[in-house]
Amino acid sequence: MNYMPGTASLIEEIDKRHLVMLRDGRILIGFLRSVDQFANLVLHNTVERIHVDSVYGDIPRGIFVIRGENVVLLGEIDPEAEEPKNLTKVSIPAIMEAQNKKKEEKAEKEKIKMNALKERGLIPTVDHLPPCFVFTRQLTSVHETVVWHVCMFFFQAHVMD
Repeated sequence: MNYMPGTASLIEEIDKRHLVMLRDGRILIGFLRSVDQFANLVLHNTVERIHVDSVYGDIPRGIFVIRGENVVLLGEIDPEAEEPKNLTKVSIPAIMEAQNKKKEEKAEKEKIKMNALKERGLIPTVDHLPPCFVFTRQLTSVHETVVWHVCMFFFQAHVMD
């Protein structure tokens, strides 16, 4: 077996069934059809597998093009042991409902956690800040960055007085 450096080693994996885990946590299963020097992948007959507690569901996605920088894990699936053990397969609506319920529970826990941190003074509130400090998105332009620095200057001057 000859070792090929970099993504060239993935050429041997073409036409085999693979599991791909993405940075956003999604799990895709499909046949690897193409790969390039940036590890961009093309999966065919792809399904998105969703796990919630002890159940899972497969959502058909078809052909999937994946940018290489989003791949966390890539592994070949053993065709003989493809079905997950100790998990129950459910329908698509059932797994989507379970996933939404899990997301809502997580959001509620995060809300409780944030309120507890605010009560303890560990997260600054906007009550004592000038209006220019209330940003709802990232600074994306030079103008926004300049406005941010000007606001910082006036805020520091205001606090020091």
